[in-house]
Amino acid sequence: MSSRTASPAALRAAALATFTVFATNGFIFASWAARIPSVTSTLGITTGEMGLLLFVGAIGSLIALPLTGTVADRIGLKRTVRLGGGLAITGGAVIAVGLLIRSPVAVAAGLAVFGAGIGFWDVAQNLAGADVEHRLGRTIMPQFHAAFSGGAFLGAVVGAGLSAAGVDLPLHLFGIILAVVLVMAVAPRHFLPHTHDADHTGGGAGAPGEAAAAGKGGALEAWRDARTVLIGVVVLGATLTEGAGNDWISKGAVDGLGASEAAGAGLFAAFVGAMTLARWFGGPVIDRIGRVSALRISMVSAFMGLVAYSLAGTYWIAAVGAVLWGIGAALTFPMGMSAAADNPRKAAARVSVVSTVGYVAFLAGPPFLGLLGDHVGLRPALLAILVPIAVALLLAGVTRKETVTAEETAQ
Repeated sequence: MSSRTASPAALRAAALATFTVFATNGFIFASWAARIPSVTSTLGITTGEMGLLLFVGAIGSLIALPLTGTVADRIGLKRTVRLGGGLAITGGAVIAVGLLIRSPVAVAAGLAVFGAGIGFWDVAQNLAGADVEHRLGRTIMPQFHAAFSGGAFLGAVVGAGLSAAGVDLPLHLFGIILAVVLVMAVAPRHFLPHTHDADHTGGGAGAPGEAAAAGKGGALEAWRDARTVLIGVVVLGATLTEGAGNDWISKGAVDGLGASEAAGAGLFAAFVGAMTLARWFGGPVIDRIGRVSALRISMVSAFMGLVAYSLAGTYWIAAVGAVLWGIGAALTFPMGMSAAADNPRKAAARVSVVSTVGYVAFLAGPPFLGLLGDHVGLRPALLAILVPIAVALLLAGVTRKETVTAEETAQ
């Protein structure tokens, strides 16, 4: 069987495996995030000091993301996602031990390793999703990201439930470790042969050493590719749009509209629910109207929703804005991953570049908006996100499907 073809059963198994890996990633991330207050109380640190610990974890991811393409080209996709899972497991164990001995230094070290693992995992799962999408010949990447959102929702519920039940965070972390071990043992076995996976095993039609030649310098070449970098800028705008909603939509309602904390949480739920549904059902829409039109509609929806939320004088207008915002934020990131992976032989390096550029938003976005909010108010501060939304709207054309020759996709 050619590495570019697969039986319907193999495709279904690969899609389910990729879906599971995305959902597990979202689950462990949100499950951990829901217990962050437990970390601050256990270690006896301030909110600012906890912010520094989380920054260490983000730095770990930022280091891993640009390396993942090269790693995937060298060791294959299955091993790369397992490397990410293994690092996440190791980091989680170190965090648990650090909490048991009440050592902020140990927790910081664990978060750095955990962040690196999530970085490898994130790029590898998107490459696996792109492989399935290529073989199916239709857009399915948004559904994988919907799985991440669904997993994150479940993880947040479980994390909150365990916290309410008084379950110690170290025990919680060891439970997460067990779950990741089980998923990593089973799911990657069903991934489709990636370009370089096939070359490593002699499954490709190219000459021996061709994969290494393709991978060598691939990361630098990807950074020099204008289309790839511009896709990264589009994804950065999408990440800022999504991240701002995740971080501030609830607090903005409480501070700016006088809503209760429960009502603020309701707006966050509306935002996440709209985003998850748009991702689940968005694939056929993208196939019907094309990536560029879908991205432009998404950015217009995000623009309108953000304006409505930020300027609303009533809770219900803000709620409509939150839904439009969530719909607009839903599809751009997965479309960016698909666009970066249009050429399977260059997908690993290009997805790494786009992920790295987009991840900058997670580092810079929250502190910038928080600082601006201190001066002008949180909801008005969120209007600053209109700038990257407008940039993404202007650059939408770069996500148009790349024409790839048969020679480039030959295995």
